[in-house]
Amino acid sequence: MIPICHLFHINKPTLDVFNALTSQNGLSAWYTKTENGDAKGGEQVTFHYGSMQVTVAIKIYVPGECLEWECVASSLPMVGHTFRFDLDENDGKTRVRFAHHGFDVQDDMHANMNYSWAKYLESLRQYCQTGIGEAFGSEHYRI
Repeated sequence: MIPICHLFHINKPTLDVFNALTSQNGLSAWYTKTENGDAKGGEQVTFHYGSMQVTVAIKIYVPGECLEWECVASSLPMVGHTFRFDLDENDGKTRVRFAHHGFDVQDDMHANMNYSWAKYLESLRQYCQTGIGEAFGSEHYRI
């Protein structure tokens, strides 16, 4: 497996960042619109990106510490992929360790997902620190 990994800091408390990762309002502000509401433990959430969609099951849910999604349905070849956010306090900020697992090769899809996650994770940081993210389809979305 060849994961996509990102490490960065957000100048907000861990619970604020966790809420942005799990609330419908937060996800819609930094990532993309959701169909099912909040991303709480044991539930499923469907994300929309124009004509594409991805449904994830919430596999791990530890408030302020860890969130893991597993793709259970998708218009992309990602069923079985996992997306994990590990949070901890570091120097007065929230350190975010992100990993997307499921790739067997570093192909164009791996490269595209790596770029897309970097863009969305920066949107998460901007949303948490300024209140304005760049969610897919929002007025602030960078094409």
